[in-house]
Amino acid sequence: MRVWDAPVRLLHWGMVATVAVAWWSSDDTGPLHENMGYVVVALLAARLAWGFRGSHYARFAQFVRAPRAALAYARAALAGHAPRYIGHNPLGGWMVLALLADLGLLGFTGWLYTTDMFWGYGWLANLHKCLGWALLALIALHVAGMLWTSWQHRENLVRAMVTGEKAPPAGDDVA
Repeated sequence: MRVWDAPVRLLHWGMVATVAVAWWSSDDTGPLHENMGYVVVALLAARLAWGFRGSHYARFAQFVRAPRAALAYARAALAGHAPRYIGHNPLGGWMVLALLADLGLLGFTGWLYTTDMFWGYGWLANLHKCLGWALLALIALHVAGMLWTSWQHRENLVRAMVTGEKAPPAGDDVA
């Protein structure tokens, strides 16, 4: 069944590619790094808009659940019996928010550093660098969670994010 629509997949992989280039160019804070930052912010704005106006599984209201639900899901996952979700599971929903928030803060601090008012401030450069490392940690957790969920439910989530298709729900699946 179709879960991830084309805008979600294009925005996801666009951010993957753009963040990779921004990270690769982070030692040289010249035009390439700066332009990748602007592209990430544009992709982020589009994803935020799509999170409120997009298709069912793209909407934040569909996959962002209360922290209690995320903790219950984490306990079930660690015990090896977490339910399968067709869209994002509760931890995945919070990971999306964490990744988007970090990207937004990275874009904001990067932009601030280009302004006359904040040019050359070491604390801002350090904050931007720390946010970059935090993003790398979040990406590692995101990939680990995706691999764990793929293994636990015997489904290829990378393929699902490429094709947009997942197996339809069985009797015990949660929509």
